[in-house]
Amino acid sequence: MKVGILGTGQVGQSLAAGFKKYGHEVKLGHRDPKQSYADAAKFGEVVLLCTPWSGTENAIKLTDPKNLAGKVVIDVTNPVKSEESEAPALAIGFTDSGGEQVQRWLPQSKVVKAFNIVGNDLMVDPKVPGGPPDMFIAGNDAAAKQTVAQICKQFGWPVVDIGGIEGSRLLEPLAMLWVVVGFKLNRWEQAWKLLHK
Repeated sequence: MKVGILGTGQVGQSLAAGFKKYGHEVKLGHRDPKQSYADAAKFGEVVLLCTPWSGTENAIKLTDPKNLAGKVVIDVTNPVKSEESEAPALAIGFTDSGGEQVQRWLPQSKVVKAFNIVGNDLMVDPKVPGGPPDMFIAGNDAAAKQTVAQICKQFGWPVVDIGGIEGSRLLEPLAMLWVVVGFKLNRWEQAWKLLHK
């Protein structure tokens, strides 16, 4: 599969390495014209949005939504306020979410929220005691979620589909809980698991 990744930070690099490990072709996109968002978007059959929230809307504009029309877009972002002095907090919540915002910015794309609830160290082949942890996903298109579920399973994640893209209103706060737990325990290699009888 051809995979475009928008964003070249730690999250984008970790996921790119995972896709390459499992035999996929990857193109990373950045603001740099030599390695542009648009090039990565045109290249990918599936495209991942791995930008900081403060730059996400601009990245989508630079990508040109037409280059993502009809494609599965995995939204890995979390709408975290960018003020350095404040404790991490969501910029959107309760009646809207980053995932829903991304879907509105990309009305012709099939947006699926995934990989946002865990740190980049565990995104591929998560090895934790008591694992494997679960990946929760949300999106409006059933076929797109099936594609994302197959990627998650290849990367070592059982999948829990929580419904439409409005489920991002739950997954983004879950990411913030991951951050709070990380600071509290001073440990960052943790993930969530749904336990049931």
